[in-house]
Amino acid sequence: MTAQTAATSLSSLQYIEYLDDNGCIDEDFQKTIGAYAIFDRHKQLQYVGFSRDIYLSLKQHLVRQPQNCYWLKVKPIDRLSRKILEETTAAWIAENGATPVGNAEAKHIWTEPIDAQPNMTDEEKAQYQQSSELEQTKILKRVARRVEAEIKKRLSERGVTMDIRFNPKLKERGLLDLK
Repeated sequence: MTAQTAATSLSSLQYIEYLDDNGCIDEDFQKTIGAYAIFDRHKQLQYVGFSRDIYLSLKQHLVRQPQNCYWLKVKPIDRLSRKILEETTAAWIAENGATPVGNAEAKHIWTEPIDAQPNMTDEEKAQYQQSSELEQTKILKRVARRVEAEIKKRLSERGVTMDIRFNPKLKERGLLDLK
């Protein structure tokens, strides 16, 4: 993978499969600075972003949106330059002709920790309302673990074999984000 600093159009970049034959994201992206575009199975642009570690960002997006992460295009850069990365992502979105849903109304789904609370059953909601702070934490943790299991099942069905670990401290608040 060669790093580039000159402007590169999105259409000039090759599609890369999100997961390799082993069900993993290419480890060559670890600690790679750059811009990236994520596409669904039909190669429709879903999200454009940039990162100091493309691998970690791609892994995070896969956990949050496994059904929309099938293809990607990547533009590595040699040194961190927020200006270059912002210009690149803006140019790619403009080239696309429309803002991808992941950069518009669904941005929070692509970029924020997964909130397990909306998955509470009516019984859990009632228990939560009537519980002490300690019990509320336990309920949130239980719900987060259930949602985590559902996510891992979806990822497994998607063919993901990488180790996925969530931050245990965030589960206490009903949130799921990778460690």
